[in-house]
Amino acid sequence: MLLLYVIMPENHSLSSPLLLRPQPTFSISKSERTRTAILNAALEFIWSHPFRDMTVKSLMVSTGVVRSTFYLYFKDLHEVMLTLLEVLQEEIFTAAEPWITGVGDPVALMHETITELVQISYLRGPIYKAFADTAASDKRFEKAWRDFLAAFDDAACDRIETDQKQGLIPDFDARPVAVVLNRLNAYSLIQAFGQHPRNEQEPVLEALARVWISTLYGSEWLGNDSSSLIRT
Repeated sequence: MLLLYVIMPENHSLSSPLLLRPQPTFSISKSERTRTAILNAALEFIWSHPFRDMTVKSLMVSTGVVRSTFYLYFKDLHEVMLTLLEVLQEEIFTAAEPWITGVGDPVALMHETITELVQISYLRGPIYKAFADTAASDKRFEKAWRDFLAAFDDAACDRIETDQKQGLIPDFDARPVAVVLNRLNAYSLIQAFGQHPRNEQEPVLEALARVWISTLYGSEWLGNDSSSLIRT
């Protein structure tokens, strides 16, 4: 697992919605603190600026560390952003575990997963936006964004097919539906949380839950956090 720790300058506000928080149970080396300070600086930057305006100098000034130190941890700015995308992917897969691997009521598990997804995206929205915006003109970003989406397509497709075998979801071609639902997620989360001012979380959560639940499990469960369906 990729562990990230936040180090902030003395005058830095703790109210930032983007900063990666420390894990207090781990011993944090100076090297880990510096690397995470750079990642947090990148998160802060893309909250209000496009990736194309990012420079090594702009990141290192905000960390209070000399510019040359950057290259001890990252080859270039692309590697910084790819690391942030890996962090986001890990967090989303953790959020998706209830629906992807859980047993019991799939509608309740779906609600749990979407709630966590929206909370993560509220904090990390600019990562989505940076990759989606830059993918059209940058091959490295294009591949990383495509692979990122494909990983969730595969997981959703497998889950849909498994639920179909248990009679929980109607019989249809799972993959194109999974792709459409995941692209809906990505576009909606970018629009809602990719930049200031962010939207409120609850309407986004309700909209995504309505679409996913009605598409997969039936409209009779809309407005409820649970159903009588049982996944084994």
